[in-house]
Amino acid sequence: MSSTRFVRRAALASAIATLLIADFAAAQNESILVTARRRSESFSDVPISITAFSEDQIEAAGIERPQDFIGLTPNVTLVETQNQGTSFLTIRGISQARNSEPSAAILVDGVLLTNPAQLTQELFDIQQIEVLRGAQGAVYGRNAIGGAIVLTTREPGDEFEGRLRLGYDDGPGINAGVSAGGPLGDSDTLKYQASLSYYDTDGWIENTYRNEEADPYQDISLRTRLLWEPSDRLKLDARFYLSEVETQALYYNIVGFPSVYPDDVNVTALDVRVNNDGINNRDLSQLALKLDYDMDGTTFTSITSFDSIEEILTGDQWNFLPIEESFVFSIGFDDVAQHQFLDVDTMSQEFRFTSSDDEQLRWIGGVYFIQTDRYISTGNITDRGEGAIPVYTVPRGNFPFDNSIYPNSFQQTFLADSQDNFAWAVFGELAYDLGDRAEIAVALRYDEDTRENTTETPTAFLPTASASSGEVRKETWDEVQPRVTLRYQATDTTNIYGSYGRGFRSGGFNQTGVGSDPIAQAIGVVDTFDAEVADTLEFGLKSVFNDNRLSFNFSVFDTEAEGSYYFVFLAASSTQNLGSLGAVDYQGYELDLTARLTDNLDLMLGYGYTDSEIKADSPHKSPLTPSAVGHQAPLVTEDTVNLTLQYHVPLSGGARELVVRGDYQRLGDTWWDPANTTVRDPVNLLGLRVGLQSDDWSLMLWGKNVNDVEYNTEWSPGGFVFKGKPASYGIDFSKNF
Repeated sequence: MSSTRFVRRAALASAIATLLIADFAAAQNESILVTARRRSESFSDVPISITAFSEDQIEAAGIERPQDFIGLTPNVTLVETQNQGTSFLTIRGISQARNSEPSAAILVDGVLLTNPAQLTQELFDIQQIEVLRGAQGAVYGRNAIGGAIVLTTREPGDEFEGRLRLGYDDGPGINAGVSAGGPLGDSDTLKYQASLSYYDTDGWIENTYRNEEADPYQDISLRTRLLWEPSDRLKLDARFYLSEVETQALYYNIVGFPSVYPDDVNVTALDVRVNNDGINNRDLSQLALKLDYDMDGTTFTSITSFDSIEEILTGDQWNFLPIEESFVFSIGFDDVAQHQFLDVDTMSQEFRFTSSDDEQLRWIGGVYFIQTDRYISTGNITDRGEGAIPVYTVPRGNFPFDNSIYPNSFQQTFLADSQDNFAWAVFGELAYDLGDRAEIAVALRYDEDTRENTTETPTAFLPTASASSGEVRKETWDEVQPRVTLRYQATDTTNIYGSYGRGFRSGGFNQTGVGSDPIAQAIGVVDTFDAEVADTLEFGLKSVFNDNRLSFNFSVFDTEAEGSYYFVFLAASSTQNLGSLGAVDYQGYELDLTARLTDNLDLMLGYGYTDSEIKADSPHKSPLTPSAVGHQAPLVTEDTVNLTLQYHVPLSGGARELVVRGDYQRLGDTWWDPANTTVRDPVNLLGLRVGLQSDDWSLMLWGKNVNDVEYNTEWSPGGFVFKGKPASYGIDFSKNF
């Protein structure tokens, strides 16, 4: 897309937004305090493109999972596919892929989540959500290349508070939660908050072969906080989180060969017909301790976190049909099932010093360390009707094993690797007020990430003679990440800003030996994939009008990235691999408008546009394969629309309210691979909520995708498509006490 055309589109969007502002007589914008720059600031003052949700907004929107708030955020998408721990977060075109680092820093109560599999969790007892767009590397460091998501859980109060939540959906399923918090005993310095959540549903996507749903889901989660404030200077905050999920995975359809349908992401006519329901069990846990100590105007903060992820998944393999109908069976071979096991343990530590908020010169400085131990195994196993068998660290076959339970199942492929990774960073930021209306902020961070990969694949299963069991590979990636921001308060109600920032996420290792595959070599996949670095230039404005009854935010950006990831599945070894593009340019803009149209009717409108262009292929790509230069980057959605209308009218003299809410989300054209093999047509989703609420209880009927749009959440090279969820309905009741 030419720069002239881009400027014209951005100018047109700004003009339309200006007309909308002129037409609205009144609007509402809550005075939300955000922590986007690691200190508390007014939402309208922060010089970052940000969408924030307060506790009341979370309740009103029925936000229970990440997809719920991402569906309300412009220029941000989330693809949920394959299994519970696999999701692709894309912000302004910067995306992720299987087994990659995330495209944004994800923080819960200031603690950085260390693996993308942790994002898809139940959001209960959440007090605030902030979605930051644009590179935030200088402030949040590793993985903040596309932005950051900051989640804040409910903090214990000075008095006892509790909440009960009960729900039912047409899966059918039940959803229940209870939380309580306040002073611990008679103490005036020790407080607690504890929450327990349970969700169990049969699902909505039918497996017509097994006559059952393909997507049952059960989650049990616990979240606790213990807050100790023995003095005005010292605050200790201990947090524990635990989640256990049981669901299913890998219920793909295949379009193109050998299907009668074309290789097109828009094909939705195929039923899920896997003969193995498979398993997908994931356990998450996190123990974190945060210490804040006031040193006469300077706050010292220490954050220590221990994280654990363990996930096993099994299911059918290509072409995801019953044994007798599978392609490999039809040509005289055994049908195949697949498995993957992931086990990750991390320990992270941050030390930070923060100056007072009310000084003309404000500063932050600190260091960060993280140690990661990661093990992953993947493989194929014969499918002779005994089920998709879980395999963890030892393959079935060519080794002593007990075959009394599965006598006919044998390992066909097996790859395993362990990683010992250590990363550290040093960072700082200075913000200075240039008079009463202007501020300049300069931030700098240096990250260094060293990764050591050991081949755990037994010799009998090595994919190439050049690989060896026990082989150790070691690489270090590092980057300096600057950020400069200038903010100017043009009027009492309008701020304009400009910024330049760099984001970075580390390179890594594909599983040993995949780089020797001729198919991988042709398209640029080697045993190591590169780090990604992105530089973003951004300009924006934020305005509030009519006594905070209308707010308008607009930003325009240009990002130049090197090393952007793309995904490649190699069927021969059943491995999920990453390649790196040489260069990609992303241009776009977004606007947010919040308006109170009448005393009883609110409108929230968000629009985001992203155009990407691949400027250079992978440096490892064979010259014999077609070039992707000039194409859109993988997983880029061209534009998003997020529109909410909420009507609320008092009943019974104001003791309760009738609430009617509609949420519309449009996902524009979406590309999936560097070759732009197929593009998904726009998807339009509608959600509804109707109910009654008072100060201490609510009863809500809800529907998601009520227009019952059939679409695929993902297309992957080879014709893999994954169904989106159809229409679903339910009822929720909550009571505060």
